[in-house]
Amino acid sequence: MAHSSPPVIAGLLLAAGGGRRLGGRPKALLEHRGRPLVEHAIRMLQEGGCGPVHVVLGAAADEVRARADLSGCAVTVNPQWPEGMGSSLRAGLGALSGTEADAALVLLVDQPGIGAQAVARVRSAYRSRMTLAAASYDGERGHPVLFGADRWADIAAGAVGDQGARAYLRAHRDAITLVECSDVAEAYDIDTAEDLRHLD
Repeated sequence: MAHSSPPVIAGLLLAAGGGRRLGGRPKALLEHRGRPLVEHAIRMLQEGGCGPVHVVLGAAADEVRARADLSGCAVTVNPQWPEGMGSSLRAGLGALSGTEADAALVLLVDQPGIGAQAVARVRSAYRSRMTLAAASYDGERGHPVLFGADRWADIAAGAVGDQGARAYLRAHRDAITLVECSDVAEAYDIDTAEDLRHLD
């Protein structure tokens, strides 16, 4: 009878990074259009049709909570955030595994060029709890990515260091639905001081 209700596609925002190459400025708190980047990313997930939205914080988590509006989101603080994105992905999937979510759509806080349209496109690629889907930009796989819930345990098991789900996605390349998004999104990262020009 599971078909009677629409799938629950949770948004999973990885926002724990310390911005090492930005002089230690937590990425979640970088300003974009007058508000912290983390708020912008949450809104993109919500407008793209994801819910509930889970946010993984790490660097300066207390400051992020104090300065950013995270209302309506579930927040997980990843104490292992310095190990890299893999630990945040594990923490986020772990938090979601006790919920009713059928899939997680993963967005990175430092990619503000990815908006609600790309989120909605990747979200619409969901078919089952085994779905693997990812945005692609001129054929190159990027974010956001969608992981069906039946894959979370294996993805989390391989999420180490800064790898996140990269090794898993490589091993399961044939199962990934690629969703072209280059016409509606830009996949740049905010990693260095020079990248800050993308923020306004």
